[in-house]
Amino acid sequence: MAKPLTKSQIAAAIADKSGITKKAAGDMLQIIAELAYKNAKNTFTLPGLGKLVLVNRKARIGRNPATGAEIKIPAKKVVKFRVAKAAKVAILGDK
Repeated sequence: MAKPLTKSQIAAAIADKSGITKKAAGDMLQIIAELAYKNAKNTFTLPGLGKLVLVNRKARIGRNPATGAEIKIPAKKVVKFRVAKAAKVAILGDK
């Protein structure tokens, strides 16, 4: 399996395609990440890729796999990334 792209590799690819410097491309990636962190509570959408959403997970009963004992897992908020349909089609193809 191929290795995932690093931040500097992504910035270099953006710089090559758009004709800007690698530094400016890296700064744009950082700005997008900061926007996502600030706005994830209200749903942050990256057009064509997907959206970050904040989801409330209910309390539930789990099981310790080592001992088999039941444990109570408390309710909590989690961040999820929902992939856009356009991204699914581009990556997996039409069914």
